[in-house]
Amino acid sequence: MTAPARPSPARPSIEEVLARAEALAEADEARLAAQAPALAEEMLAAGEAVLEAWLEAKGATPTDATREGFRLLALHRQGARGDPGFNACRETCRELVYHRNLILADPDSSEAGRRARLGAMVLRHLALFIGGKLEEAGLGDFCCSSRAVRLAAAPETRSHPA
Repeated sequence: MTAPARPSPARPSIEEVLARAEALAEADEARLAAQAPALAEEMLAAGEAVLEAWLEAKGATPTDATREGFRLLALHRQGARGDPGFNACRETCRELVYHRNLILADPDSSEAGRRARLGAMVLRHLALFIGGKLEEAGLGDFCCSSRAVRLAAAPETRSHPA
């Protein structure tokens, strides 16, 4: 199965993707099952948004190409160029595609809710990994909620020895 063309609405931040993934991971399985196909597409798009944030923070223009039928995998490939440590999330990206395909192959399965929950957990993992890479690389400082920006804006509370 290949992914449909990506939509063009405003991209969610990594923090928003993380919050949504956590909410889905904790949601009632019956509710997840009822919305599983739409959630599967939403989670794939959210994964793309996370990788787009990584690429843009590095000064790259995210590709519109696909790899094995999925833009997510092409974005991962693009992001891994010149950064071997980025390959650590390759299987996470592939697993997100896998859960989407499982759901869409049999949306009426008794497992649809569980599959959606697992997909949300994989998405959360991807968002945490990329968010950590951005912070580690110092590239996450473009966001007002980033740790470095918050720390720089906080008043000094420690006393310094004379």
